[in-house]
Amino acid sequence: MKRLLNGILTLAVVAAVLGQQTLTADEKPQLKEVKAKSITLKVPMDWKEKPPSNRLRVAEFDIPLAEGDSFVEFYIAAFGGGGGGVKANVDRWIAQFQADGREMKVYEGNSEQGPYVLVDIKGTYNRPIGPPIQMKTAPVEEARMLGVIVTVPDEGNYFLKLTGGQKTLDGLADDIRTSIGADLATEKETELADE
Repeated sequence: MKRLLNGILTLAVVAAVLGQQTLTADEKPQLKEVKAKSITLKVPMDWKEKPPSNRLRVAEFDIPLAEGDSFVEFYIAAFGGGGGGVKANVDRWIAQFQADGREMKVYEGNSEQGPYVLVDIKGTYNRPIGPPIQMKTAPVEEARMLGVIVTVPDEGNYFLKLTGGQKTLDGLADDIRTSIGADLATEKETELADE
């Protein structure tokens, strides 16, 4: 009887350990491939593709919000050619955050799609509201932006812009890098020179 109880206890422990391993594996996000013009992204399954809201965007997604955050937006734009250049676009993204309390870092590296620049900005975001021609904004505190410019050989720049509350974006920094197939061994913090 004692031997039987020890055997049952051992099986229960093994099952619990295996169950924990299964749960851990399930927690890793499952990815799907999404085509955005000439690039292929690998994004989490719960990022839902939707029709682009304007003609400059080649892809747009709904992404689940973290509790307490009011918005998240992710889109990819491509204009052909340089699209205004890397530094000019990074500077424009930085200017969308109020200078007071703004934190930012800029990285560069290589990805499966081509070389990239990633800008990570935190602070108060001047979120556009209404038609773009009106140039109206509303301040959103505790916001974050992960903006990526991927230079695709023989095609030009793709602009991936992920903006939202910090709680939501804190969990997405790895996902945005994974989406382009970033080679983290090549990524380094940088300061962009004038173009």
